[in-house]
Amino acid sequence: MKFDKKDILGMKDLSVEEINLILETAESFLEISTREIKKVPTLRGKTIINLFYEASTRTRTSFEIAGKRLSADTINISASTSSVVKGETLIDTARNLEAMHPDIIVIRHSAAGAPHLLASLVKQSIINAGDGAHEHPTQALLDMMTIKEKKGRLKGLKIAIVGDIAHSRVARSNIYGLTKMGAEVLLAGPATMLPRDIDQMGVKVFNKIEDAIDGADVVMMLRIQLEREKQNIFPSLREYAQRYCLNRKNIALAKKDVIVMHPGPLNRGVEISPDIADDPSYSVILDQVNNGVAVRMALLYLLGGGHE
Repeated sequence: MKFDKKDILGMKDLSVEEINLILETAESFLEISTREIKKVPTLRGKTIINLFYEASTRTRTSFEIAGKRLSADTINISASTSSVVKGETLIDTARNLEAMHPDIIVIRHSAAGAPHLLASLVKQSIINAGDGAHEHPTQALLDMMTIKEKKGRLKGLKIAIVGDIAHSRVARSNIYGLTKMGAEVLLAGPATMLPRDIDQMGVKVFNKIEDAIDGADVVMMLRIQLEREKQNIFPSLREYAQRYCLNRKNIALAKKDVIVMHPGPLNRGVEISPDIADDPSYSVILDQVNNGVAVRMALLYLLGGGHE
């Protein structure tokens, strides 16, 4: 099929066929990262701008590496070193960048809907690299790629997502994507970290981690996003860890071949114990990072000129 989308704004907007095309394209790019010379001329002459208003290690770096491995000219802009500190609005920043004729703009912003606003203003392709607590589609895609790589399928799997659901754009994008692909999604977290009516998204909701991970094929742990919390929504990190940290005891409830995921950065000993995070018989966290480069290469390729 042909990929005819101008932008990648969220998993909610992608069809099953489009998700499959992106994942298949990403799989074809994995091999490039194993070469001695990790570069192909696919997007030579194209310009990609990474516009990041929030801190990032994995997402920003992998987008930069993805662009460079496709031979595109890649420019990184962070809010702290841009005219934002002088009071320039997002709209004015976008219009000035558009005047420089890039081909793709990748944006991360603390405000939900910022990528959608840019997409409505400029003719360039926009990729959402995370907007507030709304969506993070590229993280969901790399998570789905990793699950498919390890389990051979998505349909019919039992996938538990545990932690700060309310503030997690990763959780929301994964719920949209995984349920579309036929997986059963179970959520667990403190009542204060579970959005009201979240069950209407086609998921099962629990307050105990044990109930969610019982018999799970995949367990995805989420970081507590203290920077997005306006008030204390749990007594202490110590109490949270006692009830929701993934450890040797509760992981035994999942299937024997369970895989453990985390979008990073890790709060070791809070949402996941170090021995689980570092155990290759469980953890696929570094596989997620590796697949993130391939997924972002696929999206840049499909938006930047690749058609099939």
